Amino acid sequence: MRGRAAVAGIGMTALTRRSGRTELELAVEAARAACADAGVEPGEVDAVLSYHMNDSAPVVRVAAALRIERLGWHNDITGGGTQAASILGDAAMLIASGLARTVLVYRALNGRSGTRMNTASTGPQERFTVPYGMAGPIPMFALAAQRYLYETGLTEEHLHAVVAQSRQNAAANPRALRRDPLSLADYLARPYVCSPLRTVDCCQETDGACALVVRDARLAPGAPRVHTVVRGGGPGCSAMDRAPDVTRIFSGHLAPLLWERSGMKPDDVDVALLYDAYSWLVPRQLEDFGLADRADLGAFLLERRHAGVNPHGGLLSEGYVHGLNNVAQAVRELRGDRETALVTGFGGSYGSAALLTRGG
Repeated sequence: MRGRAAVAGIGMTALTRRSGRTELELAVEAARAACADAGVEPGEVDAVLSYHMNDSAPVVRVAAALRIERLGWHNDITGGGTQAASILGDAAMLIASGLARTVLVYRALNGRSGTRMNTASTGPQERFTVPYGMAGPIPMFALAAQRYLYETGLTEEHLHAVVAQSRQNAAANPRALRRDPLSLADYLARPYVCSPLRTVDCCQETDGACALVVRDARLAPGAPRVHTVVRGGGPGCSAMDRAPDVTRIFSGHLAPLLWERSGMKPDDVDVALLYDAYSWLVPRQLEDFGLADRADLGAFLLERRHAGVNPHGGLLSEGYVHGLNNVAQAVRELRGDRETALVTGFGGSYGSAALLTRGG
C-alpha cells in the first residue's frame, strides 16, 4: 500500500479544558474543517473511521450529521493512543484494496470536562493491581519510568529538558494550551502525581477534536503520502506481570519492523512526532528508533538536540487529542520543507508507528 494513500486534509477544533459542547459537535466541526482543507464535500466521503475509549461520538452519528447519505466501510475502533498512527494504516488499506477512495478519520473527546483518562479501571486485572497503588495509567507508567531513569542514569533535570523544550516549541503555536516557559526551579516546584512524574511530566487533559481526510493519492496530488505503518507490541510496561523488562514500550518492539518494512533508516527522518503522554517516553523512543544513542541520551537532552521533536509542543503542551493532533502536525510539516515524518502511537508495550513522506 506504500504511497497509495495521501492525507489530503486536516481539521481541528479549538483545544480547551471545558468545551461546553458534545463530542458529536466537536467531531463534526473538525470533520468539516478537514473536508474543506482537502477540497472535498462531506458527501464524497465513502468510509469513516474513529477510535475511542467509550468517550466519543459513534461514526454513524457523525456521518449522519455530515449528511453522508451513502456510508460505506465504517468502524468505531476501541482503543486509545495505540491507534494514533495505525489508523492511518487502516485508512490506507481501505484505499489500496479499492474499498474506499476518501476516508474520514477523527478523534473527539471531552478529556477534561467529561471522561478523564487518569482514572482507575474496574476490570479483572485491576482487582489485583489497585490494592498496590496501581490505580490508573500514571502509577503503572511511573513505575516503568523510575526503572528507566535508574538504568539510563537520567535524572529529573533531563525530564525537565523534555518538558521545557515542549513548552518552548509550543510558544509560537496559537493552538497550544501551555506556552509559558518552564525553568528548572519551576519544574522542581511542581507536585508529583506519582514519582518520578510531576504534574508537568504528564500530558494534558483536553476537550477537542481532530480529523483527517485520507484519499487515494491519485486524487490528491502533492499531498503527504502514507509510506509505511506498523502496529503491535509485546510484554512490557503494560503487562508487568509477564515483562522481562518493565521499561520496554512499544517502540522497542516495533522500531526494527518499521525500518525493515519501509526500507528507510533513522537518518531519513526529518521530523519526529513522538507520542509524549509522559516526558520519559521521549528519550525512550529516541533511543528505540535509533534517533539517539543510550550512552549519549543525557547530553542529547541537556543540549536540546531533541528540539525538533514535536515542533508544535506535542501532547505535553499543545493538547491531548489522543495523538491524532500529532499526525495533523506531521502533515503541516510535510506541506512545508520536510521530506519524511515519523509519527508514533503509544499504549504501553503496544502501539504503532508510521512514516509519512512529502507528496510528489
